[in-house]
Amino acid sequence: MKKFLGDIMQTIQEIEKEQVRLDHPEFFPGDTVTVYVKIREGEKERIQAFQGVVISKKKGTTNASFTVRKVSYGVGVERIFPLNSPIIDRVEVNTQGRVRRSKIYYLRKLRGKAARIKEHRFR
Repeated sequence: MKKFLGDIMQTIQEIEKEQVRLDHPEFFPGDTVTVYVKIREGEKERIQAFQGVVISKKKGTTNASFTVRKVSYGVGVERIFPLNSPIIDRVEVNTQGRVRRSKIYYLRKLRGKAARIKEHRFR
């Protein structure tokens, strides 16, 4: 029975490795990124840019995701993107931020100049 379950797990891991996308650049929480998302409107498909700060990154193989936050017209907007999703056209890293935490949820409480993140020069 254990050998059977081991074979199933190995098969699942092989299928997951095929699904993983490797074309994204390396980015970390605190970085400002632009995520280009494919939007379907009826029969047409267009690309929409979403630019903001990465506030968290969830690791995993096929279930990896990252959260991007931006302030639009004074309202904070967060969007969770699955890293391996086909709706993501590409991800561009604009600036690299210097933060000391892996989840920077404290940005939600900060406003204006207090919400700035220092730029990381060498990474």
